[in-house]
Amino acid sequence: MTDHQTDFRLAVADLERFMLEVLRRAGADAASSSAVTRALVTASRMGTDSHGLRLLPHYIKALQGGRIQGAPEMRFTRRLPATGFLDAGDGFGHLAGYTAMEHAVTMAGEVGMGAVAVGHSSHFGAAGCYALAAAERGMIGLAVCNSDPFVLLHEGLAPFHGTNPIAFAAPVAGQSPYLLDMATSSVPWNRVQQYGAIGRELPDQVAADAEGHVTRIPAEVAALLPLGGSDFGFKGAGLGGMVEVLSSTLSGMLNGFRLLPMGGPDMATPRGVGHFFLALNPAAFVDEATFAACLADYLADLRAQPAAPGAEVLAPGDREWRCLARRDAEGIPLDSANQAAYAALADAFDVVPPTRLE
Repeated sequence: MTDHQTDFRLAVADLERFMLEVLRRAGADAASSSAVTRALVTASRMGTDSHGLRLLPHYIKALQGGRIQGAPEMRFTRRLPATGFLDAGDGFGHLAGYTAMEHAVTMAGEVGMGAVAVGHSSHFGAAGCYALAAAERGMIGLAVCNSDPFVLLHEGLAPFHGTNPIAFAAPVAGQSPYLLDMATSSVPWNRVQQYGAIGRELPDQVAADAEGHVTRIPAEVAALLPLGGSDFGFKGAGLGGMVEVLSSTLSGMLNGFRLLPMGGPDMATPRGVGHFFLALNPAAFVDEATFAACLADYLADLRAQPAAPGAEVLAPGDREWRCLARRDAEGIPLDSANQAAYAALADAFDVVPPTRLE
């Protein structure tokens, strides 16, 4: 969704207020409510609409159904100086993600790096939120997560991997962080739902119907294609497998093919999603000034490269930071489907709905 498609906009602070109130009244504790709000608003501010505010109604349904624990008993075990395991207690993946990355950053500050596997978790929204949390603390961050099967294997006919995202962030002195956040499928599944909600066709070579044929009609989609499409999907399938090994295998959870679906009628059974987070302390490898100078040189060289007519070469994160600045100033757009969903939440929990900006 591009911003010009709706003139219904919400102020960031008002959106945060609404989310926090709805989550608390639905049974989430303060830490969970704060983490979910932080992740969803961050994603929406950066233009990742598929993983932003539109997910709130689903999370409330999972919370009320019992799939997600609103006040989880999370337990962190530090197994070695740079490694640990976080049992998320079937709570919100957002709380698990921020908590695990905080532990990883702490270990990285002590011994140069920190890695945390997370088990018994749930959907955590946009993976970039957690890599970004490391970069905001001066660390290089990596976040990956498995999910239920939506994506064909290369030349496969049935979904096997999830969209299995990879997010990577690095701190940039005097600038916003370098931020890569990508699905290993051609598009995330939420993008299909989002396009369907607004009556928009999908790009070519991103999704397939039940017979494995490429389709651009959201209602016909039965699976996503791996990154690379029909011809080069072995690359996306391989990356999806790498994420699977880090997420489910290191955490002792079910692989994505065996996970319960994110949607569907069962909102009572915990899914047992796995995540993996890594924080690297640049100072453990090179002095701080050298790291900053080398990264600045790399980004300057990248952005100075010639571009196609009417285009611009951007570093990962550049588009997101521009969108964030614009949406902080002009408001976050809310499409028609989610206007109705938010109105229903406001009524159900007796919360004042967010006010449309004029």
